Amino acid sequence: MAQAGPPRLNFAQAFRALKHRNYRLFFTGQAISLIGTWVTRIATGWLVYRLTGSSFMLGLVSFLSMAPTFMVTPLGGIVADRLSRHRVLLITQAVLMVSSLGLAYFALRGTITVTHVIVLGMMQGLCNAFDIPARQAFVVEMVEGRDDLSSAIALNSTIFNSARLIGPSIAGVLIALFGEGLCFLIDGVSFIAVIAALAAMRVTPRPPRAQGKHVLHELREGLGAAFGFEPIRAILLLMALMSLVGMPYAVLMPVFADQVFHGAAMTLGALMAAAGVGALLGALSLAMRESVLGLGRVVAGGGMLFGAALIVFGLSKTLWVSLPVLVVLGYAMMVQMAASNTIVQTIVDDDKRGRVMGFFAMAFMGTMPVGSLVGGELARRIGAPATVMLGGSLCILGGALFGRMLPRLRTIVRPIYAARGILPPLPEGVGSAAGLVPQDSD
Repeated sequence: MAQAGPPRLNFAQAFRALKHRNYRLFFTGQAISLIGTWVTRIATGWLVYRLTGSSFMLGLVSFLSMAPTFMVTPLGGIVADRLSRHRVLLITQAVLMVSSLGLAYFALRGTITVTHVIVLGMMQGLCNAFDIPARQAFVVEMVEGRDDLSSAIALNSTIFNSARLIGPSIAGVLIALFGEGLCFLIDGVSFIAVIAALAAMRVTPRPPRAQGKHVLHELREGLGAAFGFEPIRAILLLMALMSLVGMPYAVLMPVFADQVFHGAAMTLGALMAAAGVGALLGALSLAMRESVLGLGRVVAGGGMLFGAALIVFGLSKTLWVSLPVLVVLGYAMMVQMAASNTIVQTIVDDDKRGRVMGFFAMAFMGTMPVGSLVGGELARRIGAPATVMLGGSLCILGGALFGRMLPRLRTIVRPIYAARGILPPLPEGVGSAAGLVPQDSD
């Protein structure tokens, strides 16, 4: 979180993680698979809204599909620390492929119902509870250390948001021409790319961990590492707030497309793609940073900008005004989330990485179900625009509070950065208590 002077951007540095063979394979496989994932996300939201015409049902389906992620992710973090993360990912990606093909089967037969969407969505949510901590923790193994970690995390965000840009555009056309079933089928087939990439990797087995610890003991260890350490706790709490009150805007997008902008599937695709453009720009800007220093300020500023963009989006009644606002919104969301991820991955101990990243995923994705459910009900009562603006106001407040905490947080983090060679070590006997942290840093 500490930085002496302004951050430096270097385009050549953005892709340095690709020098690692395993990461190149993962990058390529994910780039293909994530397009399919975003096609399915758009198709699922449109399908539920077409079948029910209810913003509350949009929130309820999202809640039920992501609730298993919230409840089970801490256990997924333990599994990621105990077992081969590479093997866990092979299994989870195969299960996710089966669930998408299940949606395709029912949709193409014309028999799909909201119940099918909920059951298969819950299956995906349960699988993600194990996939996300393993995938986040596996990044360090693929790049073989911390030097290229920030590049890898930012590139992960880049391909995610490139897919977020491409996927909705494809989904809008496919839904309009062929219906949702083909979208689900494309997603299921796209998982073959990432499974093949994982199978082609040459992975060095991790040193065996000491056995015999009870699951509850390991859970308490992970909980202590995540919430007993103030910098990580502050980041996780801000992430949880942003996810709870800010991210429901995405669930409500079909309502905006239909009721506010009087459009259809193509309008929904354009709205989601605009946010994807901004998120892609945000990911690339982080990838070009030469150092993790200064990311604390990015976390605080990104949170406040995200909230401000939500408010403006809620006020807008014109599509051509809303689209550039969503670009800013996507940018702010991505820099806040990716910067938070990078800080946590940089300061966490390797033997607790899976569990801490499990709580990170729980803070971001796990609180989404509650936010989606509450957001759907609020939208039914006060309207989608007012719901989004309320969430934006709370995001601004959260980002501002985190910004006020930065001076104290950087005095805690600086010794860790010094020990890991990110900052020069402080003279012996001189530490944060002496106030030797640059005043213009975060």
